[in-house]
Amino acid sequence: MKALMRGVAALLTLAALAAVSLAVAQDKTTLATEREKVGYMIGLDVGRSISPVGPDLDMAAFERAIVNAFAGGKPLLDEAESRNVAQALMQRIAARSGRAQPGQPVPEVAKDKVGLLVGTDVGRSLAPIKAEFDLPLFLQGVRTVLAGGKPLLSDEEANALRQSFSRRLQEKMQAEAAALAQKNKQEGAAFLAKNKTVKGVYTTPSGLQYMVLRQGAGPRPKPTDVVRVNYHGTRLDGTVFDSSYERGQPAEFALNQVIPGWTEGVGLMPVGSKYRFWIPAELAYGENGPPGIGPNATLVFDVELLDIRK
Repeated sequence: MKALMRGVAALLTLAALAAVSLAVAQDKTTLATEREKVGYMIGLDVGRSISPVGPDLDMAAFERAIVNAFAGGKPLLDEAESRNVAQALMQRIAARSGRAQPGQPVPEVAKDKVGLLVGTDVGRSLAPIKAEFDLPLFLQGVRTVLAGGKPLLSDEEANALRQSFSRRLQEKMQAEAAALAQKNKQEGAAFLAKNKTVKGVYTTPSGLQYMVLRQGAGPRPKPTDVVRVNYHGTRLDGTVFDSSYERGQPAEFALNQVIPGWTEGVGLMPVGSKYRFWIPAELAYGENGPPGIGPNATLVFDVELLDIRK
């Protein structure tokens, strides 16, 4: 039986060595395409940024977490595990750098969980540009740094590549934003033109549209007043981007410190009212719509005016 177990152990060892050798053999020695070069360059940058956790990181788990993040999957560690792993990692890094308190024990940490934690963070940050680079070469670049190997790119080559890639990415994002701004503008104009014919919808001279869902009997706020409101904000497609109802807490703000559509619209409301507003882009955020809203977006708000704070 002992001989059999020794034989199995030997086979497993050989299999593990073969897997490592295969992984090394698959690493490229030259970078042929722009996607490969960009992926490798980003990998070098990420490898340097995560090098303090390198001794505790399992690359297979790191890769799995990145692929999961690129696919939009839920984190592979729950919040409690993530906090525990992050805390242990900080203590281990402090110990390796000589910054730990004297006599403080160094906690153990599972390398696969470190890989999942770090890979999730890296994957989320890179997900918006995942189509721009080669993932296997990215991982090779990370491995090169963590293993202390010689990079396939010199510092000068990497710097030039980083600059050209950043410029190209910025130009692409600007073109996409311009196209989206035009699309949103056209869709908003078409929607508002149709919506103004709906019974119960009123249009002000500025282009703001509103409907009275419940009419209150209190005073109307002035632009200099601070109002207390509950509200629910969506894009035209129904996507929620902000809601005090979902937060479970009314909001308070000065009426002259919000978008013009809000200043005008809430100023029409007696306290106790609930209105629905359709706010054209020029009365909302215009071309500078933040993430989740977008450029030239027409917005829909249900607003309930609770109180006026003088």
